[in-house]
Amino acid sequence: MLKDITIGQYFPGNSIIHRMDSRFKIVLDIIYVIMLFVAQNFMGLAVAAIFIFMAYGVANIKFRLMLKSLKPIVPIVIFTAVLNLFFIKGEGNPLVDWWIFTIYWEGIETSLFMMIRIICLIVGMSLLTYTTSPIILTDAIESLLSPLKKLHFPVHELAMMMTIALRFIPTLIEETDKIMMAQKARGASLDTGGLMKKAKALVPILIPLFVSAFKRANELAMAMECRCYRGGEGRTRLRQLKASPIDFAVTALVLTVFGFVIVNNFIF
Repeated sequence: MLKDITIGQYFPGNSIIHRMDSRFKIVLDIIYVIMLFVAQNFMGLAVAAIFIFMAYGVANIKFRLMLKSLKPIVPIVIFTAVLNLFFIKGEGNPLVDWWIFTIYWEGIETSLFMMIRIICLIVGMSLLTYTTSPIILTDAIESLLSPLKKLHFPVHELAMMMTIALRFIPTLIEETDKIMMAQKARGASLDTGGLMKKAKALVPILIPLFVSAFKRANELAMAMECRCYRGGEGRTRLRQLKASPIDFAVTALVLTVFGFVIVNNFIF
C-alpha cells in the first residue's frame, strides 16, 4: 500500500543522531553521498553500506522502515540493473549469448554494484528526514545558505519550500491511497489490463489528487497569512542551533570512513 511509504516522515527519538546539530547532519549526508560515488569497488561500497546500517542501529530506526523507504525506487533499481546487465560488454567470452541478449561477468558485477549504490543512496538520505523534524531542517538549510543572503538570494523562502515539500510527501501519499481505495470501492479496476489501460485508470486518481493538493496549498497559505507570516526577516527561533562535541566526533568518524574508501580505491 502507498501509505507504507515512509519518505519524508520524521520519527522522534533521543538517540545520538537525533540530538546532533541538523546542520552537521545535512553536511555529513552530502559527504556520504559523495562517498558512495567515490567508491570504485565492492570493498569501499561495503564499508559505506555497513556504516549506514550501523547509523540506523544507533538511531534506533527499525529495519522495516528502511525497507519501506526503498519501495518507491524498486522499479528504478530493477531498470538500472537490467540496463547494466545487458549493455556492459566484457573482454572474455559471454556467460549468456542468446538472440540479442549477451551477458558478461562484468555486466553482472556492474549491475550488482549499481543496485547496492542506489539502495545505500536512498537509505542514507532517508536517515536525515527520519531523525530531523521539518522545522529544524528548515532552520538548518537556512543557516547553511545564509551567506547567499548577501547576494539577495531568498534563502528563507527556499528553505521553507523545500521543507514544506518534504512535509507533504506523506500527506499526498496518504491522500492518493484514500482516492485509490475509493475508486476501487466504486468498481474501478486499477491493477488489471495492459499498460494503456492502467495509464487511463490513473486519470480518475490524478485529477482529485491535484485538486486536493491545490486546496491544501491554499489553506496553508491562508493559515500562514492569518498568523502574520512575513518571511524570515527579523524572525526568532524557539530552538537555537548549537554545535556539540558529539557533532565533531561523528564528523571525524565520517571523514575517517571517507578517507578509508578513498585509500581503498588505490589498494584494491
